[in-house]
Amino acid sequence: MGETVTVKIALPKGRLLETTATLLRKAEWGLEGYNQSMRNYRLGSRRFPDLQAKVFNERDIPVQVAVGNYDLGICGLDWVEELSIKFPSSALVKLRNLGYGEGVVCLAASHHQPAPTTEELKEETELIRIASEYPNLAEYLALGLRLRRFSVFPLWGAAEAYPPESAALVLVSYPTEQEVLASGLVSVNVLLNHSAFLIANKNSWEQKDLSEIVGSIEGQLPFTAEIQSKKAATISAEKGYHPWQTDEDTVRIALPDGHQQTHTVTLLNKAGIRVEDYPSENGNRRPGTDLKGVVIKVIRPQDMPLQVANGNFDLAVTGHDWLTDHLTMFPSSPVTELLDLKSGRVKMVAVVSREVPADDIYSLRQLVAKQTTPFRVASEYVNIADKYARDNHLGMYKVVPTWGATEAFLPEDADLLIENTETGRTIARHNLKIIDTLFESTGCLIGSRNETSSLVKQERIESIVGKLRAAVEGE
Repeated sequence: MGETVTVKIALPKGRLLETTATLLRKAEWGLEGYNQSMRNYRLGSRRFPDLQAKVFNERDIPVQVAVGNYDLGICGLDWVEELSIKFPSSALVKLRNLGYGEGVVCLAASHHQPAPTTEELKEETELIRIASEYPNLAEYLALGLRLRRFSVFPLWGAAEAYPPESAALVLVSYPTEQEVLASGLVSVNVLLNHSAFLIANKNSWEQKDLSEIVGSIEGQLPFTAEIQSKKAATISAEKGYHPWQTDEDTVRIALPDGHQQTHTVTLLNKAGIRVEDYPSENGNRRPGTDLKGVVIKVIRPQDMPLQVANGNFDLAVTGHDWLTDHLTMFPSSPVTELLDLKSGRVKMVAVVSREVPADDIYSLRQLVAKQTTPFRVASEYVNIADKYARDNHLGMYKVVPTWGATEAFLPEDADLLIENTETGRTIARHNLKIIDTLFESTGCLIGSRNETSSLVKQERIESIVGKLRAAVEGE
């Protein structure tokens, strides 16, 4: 490989992990522990001793490569384009299509309403709301279609749950257009066909000899994965996806997906509230309930405060951490905590590498005062992180947004993490230490301070809150 040079590569977690691991095994990299049950995000290669690999959430990889923290990366083209659309001059080079992890990013509408054509969208004079995990691509598409009035709502996920009530359209990614239909949507416009790509930092590509590493991957292309992708469960487009039949008296509730579901189901059962098909084995995000005049959607807890603030939901079960992050950015938001559910207790903590000679925020501040480069604070909770750094006078700092696997950022790619932890064991396992606790977070029921014009709705909300309060207090 010519002159010895250290090369850093960012590898994906999640949907691309197993197939990427198979590709690199065929390339004889000799990576140890790159699998779904890995406990260490840092990996070494027996074939390339000077190669340093680190595992990230896929969405973080284009950013890390673009800013020069990594020379190479493997991730989906969708996330590369999401970054490049907003920052067209970013230092990203698309090297090779790896031929797996195929998908389609498309603009979609609810299956239960006549899907608009692009010409009809262009003529629409009312505001068109578009929800998406890809806000930059969504804005790019809307401008390209010359929509007269539109608004883009950024999401953490579960975009398929939003139309038609909470958004007219969504920009989503699925393996195939058939699976778009299976999720209760119908494709209106295909923006991008994507798959896994090998990407490089432009400066690294021009200045470092990456030929042997890149060549070892290219030698396996075209690549046929040994691991067959798990097909999404076939869902009838009719099952569980009927749009809400609502009026001004209807109470709209958001329930969480993910790990909070277990606590939520326990609470609902204790409160005597029956919710059908939650959690759902087939991906249904519109469970039924025996509560009269109530409709339910299942969305990401991270998105709930903003959705309640926008009036899309009357009640939502989220975490105090996400409510705090929302109110830090929007202190005049109408969203408020109605009830502490006393479940899912975690601590919001400040974390540094175990090698940093600081055991509290005061000693860290002294170290920062001597630092001549910007102090990097990584977090999923960007607003909490920004306030913490500002309140604690951490000098010239910058916040690095992350989308998970935040422990991977220390110490090379961040100086401080703002993270939640239940036991602290994961933090300790990654050779990190807690130097401060910001606050404790539990599950909470949130609502809006804005008054409703419907007395019937208000009574229904008060009844639900009362049942949940009784369940929490053990009455």
